[in-house]
This record gives sequence, structure tokens and C-alpha cells, in this order.
Amino acid sequence: MRYSAGTLLYRVDTASTGVTVRVLLVHMGGPLWARKDERAWSIPKGEYAAGEDPHDVAAREFAEELGSPLPAGPEFELGTAAQSGKAVVAYARAADFDATTCVSNTFELEWPPRSGRRQTFPEVDRAEWFDTGTARIKIVKGQVVLIDRLLAQLSSQAAGTDRVG
Repeated sequence: MRYSAGTLLYRVDTASTGVTVRVLLVHMGGPLWARKDERAWSIPKGEYAAGEDPHDVAAREFAEELGSPLPAGPEFELGTAAQSGKAVVAYARAADFDATTCVSNTFELEWPPRSGRRQTFPEVDRAEWFDTGTARIKIVKGQVVLIDRLLAQLSSQAAGTDRVG
């Protein structure tokens, strides 16, 4: 089993039309994801080795994939989600971030396949804020549960029960 850790950044926008919870997602980079949109977004996350602190890894991966440190804000655990043969440990943090400043680290890949040519691609090619309804369609299937847990926790906080979902 492989393990990843990441942070689901969220903000609560209030307008005359009501309250909207928005989450920051990143679009996976590279040629395999270039023309995909639905189920091609993720929380900023990355793998970690035994002995590493998942919380520290989540902050490191945010910085690597977005080019800026994880912004300060209140945080809570979202638990673990199963995604493509790995367990993703996730944290939710209330903070704002300018998604247009996203500058990701890169990876190297033989492209086109079996060509012998190696090319460099960004790990993340863009970041964007989505309302939770849209995010549930954009995010990879295994991470939908993280949005559900975020909303359950925010709902319980609003009701005064402060239960972790």
C-alpha cells in the first residue's frame, strides 16, 4: 500500500444569495491529463515514506505543487480516502489562496511513449477554486469523500456540535 497526504483548502464565501463553500483543487499535469477535466482534479498531495509525518508531508506537497507555502488557518483532519491503490490522508484548512499564482514542481517522462525522448512536465498545470457541487464532479473519484467529510464537519460546527467527520 502506498500513502499520500494532502490539504483541502477551503473558504466560505458569503453573498446576498447565500453562503457558498469553495475548495481549491489542482489539475494534474502532464500529457495524460492535458485534455481531461472531469475527474482530473485533486487536492494538492504527495506520497510519503514510513516514518514521515503526514501533516508535514501535506504542507510540503502544497508548497511543491503550488509554489507557495500552505497559508495559515484553522485546520482539522478529514481522515483517509482510498484512491487508485493508495491511502490519502487529508486535512482541511480554512484559508484563501490566489490560484493564479500556481507554479508547480516538474517531473520527467518519456513522451511520446517508446520514443526514447524524455520531456519535463509540471506536476500540476493549474489550480482553481470550485463550489463543492462542481468540485464533486471535477475531483478524482476516490477523493469525493473528502468533500463530503468537509461539508459534514462544517455543518456540525455550524450546529455547535464540533464533530470531526
